[in-house]
Amino acid sequence: MSEQPYTHNYATKSIPDVLYTRAEGIPLYLNIIQPDPLPAELMPVVVYIHGGGWEGGDHTGTENAFLAAQGFFTVNVQYRLSGQAIFPAQLQDVKAAIRWLRANAAQYHIDPERIGVWGHSAGGHLASFIGTSAYARKLEGIDSEFSYPSNVQAVVDLSGPSNLLTMGGTHNDPGSPEARLIGAPLQENKELARRANPISYIQPGKLPPFLIIHGTKDDIVPFNQAQELYTALTQAQAEVTLHPIEGENHMYSNLPDSWQTIYRLTLNFFNKHLKAEHIR
Repeated sequence: MSEQPYTHNYATKSIPDVLYTRAEGIPLYLNIIQPDPLPAELMPVVVYIHGGGWEGGDHTGTENAFLAAQGFFTVNVQYRLSGQAIFPAQLQDVKAAIRWLRANAAQYHIDPERIGVWGHSAGGHLASFIGTSAYARKLEGIDSEFSYPSNVQAVVDLSGPSNLLTMGGTHNDPGSPEARLIGAPLQENKELARRANPISYIQPGKLPPFLIIHGTKDDIVPFNQAQELYTALTQAQAEVTLHPIEGENHMYSNLPDSWQTIYRLTLNFFNKHLKAEHIR
């Protein structure tokens, strides 16, 4: 990601490698970036989910720094990769992180009723999934904080898959990242693939606001994935905005100002839906 050119309302403090759970013996961590000093009021929370085709990447990035500087308590979340466990492990780990945040809300001075999530690529897929699957109990997994909900109040999806079966091309190959995610080739195992689609769990009346951002020339995750998610959410009467970035590729590297646009849209969206002064 490119430089984040915003006026900072707060200095920030990082707290790396906070253990939030052990999943089948694998320790999983959060990286926290928070305002410093902490504001007097309880902070809204933003969770960033990294990309990497569900098989790479980690929680050590600084994608949330510009949000922490605007008064958000932020975490980057580690989840099991597809080489460690197949779907729904990745989703269950992120849900566990959200439950952990609610269980530890008092310690971190955060508002458990104002949590947003965003991610890019595979992270966008998981962010959308968090938004659509809050009432799919079979996807929750089991951990010590199961009594806390994993729903969120706002979702930003950057270039995420929404329907693995309509991505086409090499995504249908037996060795594709999507096949490794579900543990089988997509087109020969369509029911498994459907279970790994955020759009499969959309229910009217049970959806947070969504912002979908996608390059129209995405060479990895086709733009049709954003269109399908937008259409499904619209049909379910969700509050959803689709922001195409004309001519942009998967990494938003074709045009000089794309990341600045993304940061502005994302900050404005989370301000609107998570900041108390905007939602009273």
